[in-house]
Amino acid sequence: VQLQASGGGSAQAGGSLRLSCVVSGRTFNAYVVAWFRQAPGKEREFVAAVPWDGGLPFYPSSVKGRFTISADNSKNTAYLQMDSLMPEDTATYYCATTLAGRAGTYPYSDRYDRYDYWGQGTLVTVSS
Repeated sequence: VQLQASGGGSAQAGGSLRLSCVVSGRTFNAYVVAWFRQAPGKEREFVAAVPWDGGLPFYPSSVKGRFTISADNSKNTAYLQMDSLMPEDTATYYCATTLAGRAGTYPYSDRYDRYDYWGQGTLVTVSS
């Protein structure tokens, strides 16, 4: 399974960006896709997760109400719509996926070691 993330860039506080993650090699739908982020000097942080075959998305309080995760099975692409961006959202964002059994049911695991396949990361910079 391979993942390719894109869509990072610069935005002003209050602005929006949409990240994309194209997944190849996934042979069935029972996977959960997630986004994590890592700022310099900080640990990797869970941002959002949703099953590929539909289901409730899960967000931590830090992004709930501002970020929206979605997964399009027909395009093998997951998205992270980020609105009302804040400078503290500045980080490298990674998409990841894993078998549904590893991520569990809602609310899906927020542990990065539960996700077995990772994209290369895309940098998001938010200025005030």
